[in-house]
Amino acid sequence: MALPRYIRALAILSCLLILSLGFLVFKSPDSLHIPIKGEKVGEEMTSDPNLESTDEPAGKLWRADEYAADNPKAPRLNATLLALVRNSEVDGMVQSMRDLERTWNSKFNYPWTFFNDEPFTEDFKKKTQAETKAKCSYELIPKEHWAVPSWINKDLFAESAEILKEKGIQYGNLVSYHQMCRWNSGLFYKHPALAHTKYYWRVEPKVHFFCDVDYDVFRYMEDHNKTYGFTINLYDAPESIQTLWPETMKFLAAHPEYEHSNNARKWLEDSSRRPGHNQKANGYSTCHFWSNFEIASMDFWRGKTYEDYFEHLDHAGGFFYERWGDAPVHSIALGLFEDTSKIHWFRDIGYQHVPYFNCPNSPKCKGCKTGQFTDGEKFLFKEDCRPNWF
Repeated sequence: MALPRYIRALAILSCLLILSLGFLVFKSPDSLHIPIKGEKVGEEMTSDPNLESTDEPAGKLWRADEYAADNPKAPRLNATLLALVRNSEVDGMVQSMRDLERTWNSKFNYPWTFFNDEPFTEDFKKKTQAETKAKCSYELIPKEHWAVPSWINKDLFAESAEILKEKGIQYGNLVSYHQMCRWNSGLFYKHPALAHTKYYWRVEPKVHFFCDVDYDVFRYMEDHNKTYGFTINLYDAPESIQTLWPETMKFLAAHPEYEHSNNARKWLEDSSRRPGHNQKANGYSTCHFWSNFEIASMDFWRGKTYEDYFEHLDHAGGFFYERWGDAPVHSIALGLFEDTSKIHWFRDIGYQHVPYFNCPNSPKCKGCKTGQFTDGEKFLFKEDCRPNWF
């Protein structure tokens, strides 16, 4: 006996639905998925803010009209583009300079200051100076700023470095990497060449800048009372900083007056999105501003609060016995001791340091995909800590 037409129709629809669900479940994507506007990102952020139309920040902005390199009356502040770089990295440095000069500094002509623990070669100086009309300075880091401190037990450091290597912590067994992290954390702003400099924009070799920026970012920081500017916000490897938060809590217990009333402690202590990170880092979410891009005021680092904090961490030994980086150290200090309203997301500055991006939705940007967080493996999407910050 033939089945009624409506039952046959329901059966056909059911088969189609099952096939569709099966396709969605078992389909293997041939490219990384970039979340679209309105779609859930991570666990909390329902829309990637980089997909929204991005304009320049609100308020007074200084344009490039009077910023010629040879104008002694140009309204440039005491600020510099700052790079810690080796002679062997000259090609990568030139590439970064070329991008930043094209998108911003050719209009404002702020000086470049290069630092190295060895003298710069004439080849390095010639190639970098050729990329800018602005003044370039080539500075040698004082030996006492780069040397392993006298209170570090070298045998313990060697053992710790092997443990970090076994745990797969990148660069954990390289003495120079630990020295670099320590210098970037609490010594760079003490260099005599920066004695009269207030603001800096940190630039590393082999980074990319994608968007035309037509205002003086240092003047923006000054006029709007900003301390720190970032583009990318990530999780760190908790195995590299297991005692950083406990040491921070020791310091805070001794100096409760240093904690700012409008701080970002919830961002630092979040355990909901990646509880394993919080557990391994002993109470720290590991969220941090990725400090290979920083636009900041050195007044914060030079202040008594941060100086006391850095001295405490330095003598605790974690820059060498673990792999405390300048990114979590700076970020914890800012998150605890600074007013969060003074921390600025430069969402309009397109930036890439492999494998992560900040790519805004702006006609001023080209060369990156709007809203793209990474072009690496899919698992890297979980390293995005912006949902915690926003």
